[in-house]
Order: sequence, then structure tokens, then C-alpha cells
Amino acid sequence: MEGETQEEDRPSQRLGLCDSLHTSVHDQENSPTVRAVLCSRVCRVYRFQTNDQRWLLVREQMSETPLSFSLPKKLIRMLIHELTNRSQEVKELGDLSPHWDELRLDVLDHCNDLLRCYQETLIELDKLSASSCFKSSTSKSEQHLQFIPTNLHTQRMEVTGPDGVWYDVITFGAPADHHQAFKHGGLRRLLCKHTKHQDSFVSYSRDESFRARELLDSLAQLQPLIFGLAEELLSISLEMSPARLKQILDSLVYQTEQFVHAVKDELVRSARQEIHNHCNIRQLHANGFLCDNMPTNQNGLQYSKEEEEYDEEEWDRAWANVTKSINCIVVMVDRLQGKELSFLDPFLPTSPLFSIVLSASSTSWQEQLLPLVVTLRDCVREAVEKARASMTFVVLQEAVAASVGQGPANVLQRRHAVFSQALSAVVCGFMLKLQAGLEDPEFLQQLHKVGVLAQFEGLLSTYGEEIGMLEDMEVGVADLRKVRFNLVEAKTEQVDDLLPTNGVVINVPLPSESFASLPSELKDGCLIPICPVLFNIGINQQQSFAERFGDSSLQEKVNQQNCECLKTYCQTLQQALPDMAGIQSVPDMLLSLDRSLEAKKRKNVEVLWNAAMVCRKVNGIRLTSCKSAKDRTGMSVTLEQCVLLRERHALSQQHFGRALDTMRRWSTLLPTHFAPKAPRRHFYPVAFLLVTSHLLVLWLILSLVILLSKYQ
Repeated sequence: MEGETQEEDRPSQRLGLCDSLHTSVHDQENSPTVRAVLCSRVCRVYRFQTNDQRWLLVREQMSETPLSFSLPKKLIRMLIHELTNRSQEVKELGDLSPHWDELRLDVLDHCNDLLRCYQETLIELDKLSASSCFKSSTSKSEQHLQFIPTNLHTQRMEVTGPDGVWYDVITFGAPADHHQAFKHGGLRRLLCKHTKHQDSFVSYSRDESFRARELLDSLAQLQPLIFGLAEELLSISLEMSPARLKQILDSLVYQTEQFVHAVKDELVRSARQEIHNHCNIRQLHANGFLCDNMPTNQNGLQYSKEEEEYDEEEWDRAWANVTKSINCIVVMVDRLQGKELSFLDPFLPTSPLFSIVLSASSTSWQEQLLPLVVTLRDCVREAVEKARASMTFVVLQEAVAASVGQGPANVLQRRHAVFSQALSAVVCGFMLKLQAGLEDPEFLQQLHKVGVLAQFEGLLSTYGEEIGMLEDMEVGVADLRKVRFNLVEAKTEQVDDLLPTNGVVINVPLPSESFASLPSELKDGCLIPICPVLFNIGINQQQSFAERFGDSSLQEKVNQQNCECLKTYCQTLQQALPDMAGIQSVPDMLLSLDRSLEAKKRKNVEVLWNAAMVCRKVNGIRLTSCKSAKDRTGMSVTLEQCVLLRERHALSQQHFGRALDTMRRWSTLLPTHFAPKAPRRHFYPVAFLLVTSHLLVLWLILSLVILLSKYQ
């Protein structure tokens, strides 16, 4: 043991540090999941004195993670696949009206720009070593590293003892796009500039677009099939073979029923309503909103001045006519086969369009079926045109909203990059939290009933470029709400098989033994939602300028909005698990958080402390960020660790300050090859005096030179 103390002859008060590794009974590092997630570990072991004069043995461990590179690369591949599919989808929409064709070209240009950039980025990332798992702060502005989180580490503190407690904090540079920089602000400001353009777009989900494409495929298959069977029915009718005629009729009826079932999809009805809301469409061309003899509105869609009100029954009549026409054919075939009609079919239409031709017995079967088959084809064709136009509208609107509607390609690229950085950090935290809670039934119940909380602690100022970073971070954290975790059984315990795969749903593999111990809901694929919240308090000198001469309203708004999200999560958790350990104290903690937000104090770090307390109480993931995750982050994490030791493990109050100094002096979070060590408290006055004296001497010398030059 070695360390610094004011009374070297009193070993009972010594605060020591041990560079050798310590092995505890409850060491989690040997688990396959932890070995897959962590790499390049650096450890320190400390010995601190408690209130009852005992020794507290604490191990601090900092690790890098291969998720820094593996997850962003998988995300980029997923984006490339998605953009390629979207381009192909809009290309296959066929002929469109000029306005919609122009939108399609915009979507294609937008997708192609992103595709080119992402493919180049992926090529550059693939050139890096397979063991790459760290992006230093000096590389944060490099273009090909946009998607990689800066300085991502896991900071873990183990308090040894019979139960062996671990406290984890994920530290990384605030998720932001340093390559594009912040001249025009961050994502929050950039996205606000484009909200006015989104009013002309109807928002459809990716699932709805997928359903629309499925329906378009079904229509493309069923229409020619129905037409072919109808023609075959007419041909067979010349043979006057009842058995053969009945066989073809049964196939025709089945395919027609499938057709009606497909076009009755509620998505078609809602899409037609949206189309009408935009332009009062009355007639639709089969390939999309085009009739040469009709006027168009400002969006390029055609409308009829004679009929401006939407007829909700128009679409019902379209598919009902298909049903009526096939029923008419069935009735006629039964009659031709000599069957008596014992009742009047309820679907039998009275309109002349659907009247049954009761001709003389000398008339051929084909002549009697022909007008009914023609009617069936006309009704199917009309229903196809209306449904195809509606589904084309859905596919194109989703493509527009997901590309052009998100702003220029560089804004969407920025959003993807920021999301990628935040995603890598939160997935790393989730895997460690999951590993720690695999033997906790309450935690596993919490996962599938409520989900997991992820609390991001920001230390960014609201001055200068860091405003843009905070704007980026706010959007990136909010985008994590669409992420879901799915626990799956790993194929093997090899590292590659234990790393997560991503998309909107992150598949998290677990070894077979761990997977078998999960509740049935999680084993059956129950998705685990994530509730991300962000609390930011600027703590550096720039924040002092912002509070005196600038504007900190963004910080206040972010904190207040996320406080409401945190309250909602905690209320849901309390309702789902009312007997959960410690849940009864959460309302009081939230009340303290509310008071700290209302206090309006400068650099009010109580907000961060209270939010962190709530997070740990509800088994949340803790993440801390500043610009580069070095000095401010190191100060925050070491302070939090010492507070935890004091509050939960009886660290002596008289040794609290000395323990904090020791951890900051030897902190693994600030090793020399990552960042400068935390400065000693007496450093700044001395440095200031030295710099000031040198500047004064330089000024005097320059003044003397100027005076001498004048006299000469």
C-alpha cells in the first residue's frame, strides 16, 4: 500500500492505493457477457476507513468496449440496406403525376447522397484493425468516425465484502456531430427549421408502408389471376361441361374472395381519406393521381370542383360491387346447370348493370355469362385502381417523410451519427446492467413489464459551440425511445456470438445457462423498452458567462421536460411493481428533484445528484458526458463514487475529502494516455500567477523596445 497522508505515523488513517489487481468472491468479470463487452481494462484498488474504524476495500476499473465500433458499423449497414430498399420501392411505383414524380426524384437524390456517404464511411471503418475499440477525443472531428462515440468507457467501482456491490457509470463524449460542427446550431435548431415543410406530408410508419407494399404485390398477383380464370370460365362454358365449369368457378370465387379481403384493409380507407384531405380527389389514375382532363391543386394532385366532400361509402361500394358481380356469376352458373333458385340471393343487385340475363334455352352458356364476366372485370379494375393509388400514396409519403421530410441529407446524416453514438453507449450500459441483475427476479420482472431507465448526465455549458452539442445530444437521447431490446440465446459463448445486433430492435445474446434462467416472457421474445432521460448542468467557466451574459433557457427546458418523463416512468414502475424494494422512497426523491429544478441556482449540481439517486434506486443505467469525457466527466464520476461510499458504505466523513483527492489523483478514468489527470486544487492560482508575471515582463520589454525605436 502507498499513499499520501498528513500523519504518516498513524496507519489507521492512511488512505492507500494498490496497483495490483484484487479478486473478490463475487467478481462478475469472468462471465462470457462481460468478457465480450469489455476490453483493455485498467484497475486500481483503494483502502478507505469507515465510521466504525474498519477498512473499506474498493476496486475501480475502467474499460474500453468493442461496441464503440461494432454497433455503429452494423447500424451503418442497416441504414444502407434500408436506403437501398426505399430507393427501389419508389422506383417501382410506376408512372406518377408531375408533382409526385418530382417528389420521387427528391427522395431518390436524398437516398443516393446518403448511400454514397455511408458506403464510403463503412469502407474506411473496415480498413481499421479488427481490435479497434476506442476513438480518442483528438479524432472526434474526423468524417469517417462520425458514427463512433468519443472516449467511450465503462467506469466500474466494486465495493468488496460478503455481497460484493458494483456501481457502473458509462462515460463518453456528448453524442454530437463534431465533423459538421455547430456553426448553424445542433439538431434541435436544424430540425425546427424544417418542421414547416412537414405539414404537406402525411406521417406513415414503416410498418404501414410495408403493408401498403404487400397490398400492391397482392393486387399485382390477384388481378391477372382473376381475369385469367374469368376468361377460362367463358372458354369452358362453350363445352357445356358442368363439372369442369364448377371447378373453374370455385377457383374464381376463391381468388375473388382473397382479392376482396385484401382491398378491404383499413389502411386503404384511411389513405383515401388523407388523399381527399389534401386535394379532394374524385378520380384516380391506376398509376397514381393522374387524369389529364381534371384541374390540379397547388400540390399537383387533381380534384373535382363538383364533388369536394368526401364520400365515405364510395370505397365500400367499390369492393362491394366485386362481391355482387361474382355472386351474379355463381347464380347464373347454377341456373345454367339446371338448379332452381329457391330463394332470392340477398346480394343479387337490382341495378341494370348487374341484371341476370335470362335468355332463351337456345342461347349459349357463354353468351349468358359474358356480360357478367365483363362486369366482374370492370369492378375489379375499378377497385384495383383506387386501392393502388391509395397504397402508392402511403409508400411515397412514408419515403418522403423518412428522407426529404427530415431535412437535407446532411441533417439526417447528422441525426443518424448522433443516434449511433448514443446507442453504443446505452447498449453497453444495458448489457452490464443485465448481467448484474440476472439473479434478481424483481429486476427481470421490471424489464418486461416497464422497461429500463437510461439517465444521461450532461455537463455541457450553454455557451458557444457547446450549445450545439447539447442540441445534438437532446435529439440523440430522445431518438433512443424507439429502441427495444430482445434477449436471445447465443449460439456459442464466443465473443462474436455474444455481441448484440441492432436495428430498431437490439438482439442481446445470452449464454444458454443465463438464458434458461430468464422469465418465460423474456424467453418468448417480449421486447424491453428503454426510457432515456437527459439532465444537463453546465459546470465550467463558460457556463458562468452563459448565466451572466447569455441564455440558459435550453438547459432549463431540457431538464424540465425530462423530469416529466422520469416521473412517468417511476409512476408506471410503482403501479406495475408496488412491492419492489425501495420503490416507496422514489416519490420523495422526485420531490427533491422538483425542488432543485425550481431553485434556479447557478450551476445547480443538485439536479444531477437527485436524478442520479432516482436512477440508481430504480435500477437504471447511468451515463455521464461532457465535451470529450475527460476532465469534467472525471471530476463528476469520482465525486459520485465517493458520495456512494459515504452514503451506502459508511466512508468516514473526515476522510471523505482525502478519499476524493486520492481517487482523482489515481483515477483510472484519467490515465495519461487518455486524458490529463485531474488538477490539484492549488494548481490554478499558481499557474495564473506564473502566466500573469510572464505576460507582464513581456509587455514591459515590448514597451521599452517601442520607446527606444522612437528616440532613435
